[in-house]
Amino acid sequence: MAAYDTTRTAPFGAISTYRFIQFVSGIFGGLAAWNDARVTRNALAKLSDRELDDIGLCRGDIDLIGAGRL
Repeated sequence: MAAYDTTRTAPFGAISTYRFIQFVSGIFGGLAAWNDARVTRNALAKLSDRELDDIGLCRGDIDLIGAGRL
């Protein structure tokens, strides 16, 4: 039985292109996460103290939730 070596090198520029696309998608992912946190903080800031208490939060927790630490 014959064995064939099927390992091929990547075409010229393929790895650089892949890393560039990863870099750009990382930037867009970071912007999307920042915007989601901003929208969450704004929505929680509009709630009254009573409404925040109903869901188990206080005003000081809003920034922690937006930063993903709570």
